[in-house]
Amino acid sequence: MKMTMNYARFLNKISQARQPSPIRVLTAILQQSPPSMISMAGGMPNVGTFPIESASFKLVDGSSLEMDSKLMKQALQYCPTPGVPDLIKWLKGLQEKQHNIADQFSAGHTDLLVTNGSQDGICKAFEALVSPGDNVLIETPSYPGTLAVVKPMDCKLIPVQSDSCGLNPNDLSNIMSKWSPSDAQDDKSDIPKVLYLIPNGGNPTGHGLTMERKKEIYSLAQKYNLIPYVSSLLSMDVDGRVVRFDSFSKLISSGMRIGTVTGPKPVLDRISLHMQASVMHASSLSQVVLCRILEQWGYEGLAEWSEPSGGMFLWLKLSVPDTYELITVKAREREVLFVPGSAFTMDDTHPSQHVRASYSTCSEEQMNTAFERLAGLIREEQMKGS
Repeated sequence: MKMTMNYARFLNKISQARQPSPIRVLTAILQQSPPSMISMAGGMPNVGTFPIESASFKLVDGSSLEMDSKLMKQALQYCPTPGVPDLIKWLKGLQEKQHNIADQFSAGHTDLLVTNGSQDGICKAFEALVSPGDNVLIETPSYPGTLAVVKPMDCKLIPVQSDSCGLNPNDLSNIMSKWSPSDAQDDKSDIPKVLYLIPNGGNPTGHGLTMERKKEIYSLAQKYNLIPYVSSLLSMDVDGRVVRFDSFSKLISSGMRIGTVTGPKPVLDRISLHMQASVMHASSLSQVVLCRILEQWGYEGLAEWSEPSGGMFLWLKLSVPDTYELITVKAREREVLFVPGSAFTMDDTHPSQHVRASYSTCSEEQMNTAFERLAGLIREEQMKGS
């Protein structure tokens, strides 16, 4: 059941008092203006004075990333606070595919910001939503970086227990039973407004939520009007109460400091205004390089597979039309052996996207190396087809 959200209840006084920076607004306008636009309004430096003209990056799979003069000028210049437009477009497309939220984006209910790593987004979200004296629900054990943000905020942290299946909704329900759902409509009530949890690959536990628990937790968030900070409940968010944080630190580079925040536009507008007053925007250079890498890789990823329930084989579906030549010729040239999927069909001349991998005799290090080589081949095939 969809509920109407009153975001003013969640935003603290400092966040509500923030106003747009006129210079930052002009930067966004100029980025979207035609080349014929003459601007004498902004504070942008002349890109002709920058010392870097172009760059070439060699990726670990053997492919290269070329940044010509035009792209480099964009990478070295200021960009809009939400992020480089091409990267924003790509990331929104990813969220739409993964979480089925195209309608929320198109209707303007949901938005996305690029931040200086997910830590920056988490910090600014807490600083927008938490006031002194607030009760804040925190999964325990929890990520130390989050605790470093909220501990000094003069709020009361309420630990919610987790186990091997992630945050325990029964414990959350017991904690919230102290309040009535009607308290969520009372501005003077001390009922918690924010729940922080890590639903996938928790730090330090490594645990993740089951689908059943996700549903239970979201139902409790609706009942008690909570905004949960989660990274995998976005697809079931019918109210606009989930704030999702993503990071490219482990996937691409921790030093690039690129993360994203996706969630209800009224909340993200406040985070954006905070960014205007603090960092202005995440590194343009990092964003442009990341965007080029992601565009090169595409949305679909490299492979699909299911965890084996027994035996000694892994059956993979690759993002190529046919695996025969890739496996029997090109993979062998890279000194790695798999079996093409056509070997397991009635008609071995029929194209197959599948590959069989045996893990019975390889060490973990050898398996990692083998799949790195296979991934490099798949990316090369994708680049040829693009």
